Amino acid sequence: MDSDGLPAIRGIGLTKTFKSGGDDLIVFSDMNFVVERGERLALIGESGAGKSTLLYLLGGLDRPSKGKIYFHHTDISGLSENGLAGFRNQEIGFVWQNHSLLPEFTALENVMMPLLIRGIKIAEASPVSLARLDEVGLGNRASHRAGELSGGEQQRVALARALAGNPSVLLADEPTGNLDFRTGEMIISLLDELHRSHQLTSIFVTHNISFARRCDRILQLEKGSLTALPGTAISGEASFDYGGNYV
Repeated sequence: MDSDGLPAIRGIGLTKTFKSGGDDLIVFSDMNFVVERGERLALIGESGAGKSTLLYLLGGLDRPSKGKIYFHHTDISGLSENGLAGFRNQEIGFVWQNHSLLPEFTALENVMMPLLIRGIKIAEASPVSLARLDEVGLGNRASHRAGELSGGEQQRVALARALAGNPSVLLADEPTGNLDFRTGEMIISLLDELHRSHQLTSIFVTHNISFARRCDRILQLEKGSLTALPGTAISGEASFDYGGNYV
C-alpha cells in the first residue's frame, strides 16, 4: 500500500453492460478488486471474457455502467471528459497488441506525442523522448520512420512512448501477442526492467501463461468474476476490506 494506506487502484462495485440487440449484455457486475502500488498484475481469461474492457475502464478510456474506480484518492469515474483526458496523459502509460504508431512519423516524433499533447515544447520533449528510446535500445533508430522498423522495434517504440510522460501506472493489452517467441521474450524482459526502474504499477492482459507467472499476482476473469489463481497472490495481500470483498 501507499503511505496513505490506500492501494494504487481500487475498483468498487464495477458493472459494465453493453446493448446487444434489444438486450443488455453484462460483461461483469458488482466487481471489487485492488491493485497494490508497485505490483505487477497479470489479467488472464478466455477471449471475450472482458479483460480488455476492464483495462479500458482502468485507463479512463471508457466508463463503468455502475461503480467507481479510484487511483489513490481520485475517483476517475467521476471526472469530466477533459479531466479524464488530463488524467490519462499524466498518470497512465498504454501499450497495445497493435502498437498504434504513426508510420509516417519518426520513432522520436511518436514518442514525443504524449508530451506535445501535454503542451510541452519540442525543445524540452525531444531529449526526454530520446532518453526513453535509449532505455529500450533504440536511440540509434530515433530518426527512422516507424513504418521502417520491425515489429519488435515498433513495440519497443510504443513502450518508450508509454513512459515518456513519466506515468505511475502502465497498462498493457497483449503486449507480445503479435510477436514471435524470441522477440516476445525480449519485450517481457524489457517490461520487467522498466517496471522496476520507473517504479511502476503494471497491469498486463495476456494469454501468455509463462509471462503471467512472472508477475506478482494473476487474476483470472471468468463469467464476470475475478479469481486469484492458487499460489500467485502476494502473501498477505490477496484480499482487503474497504467496505466490500476484494480480490
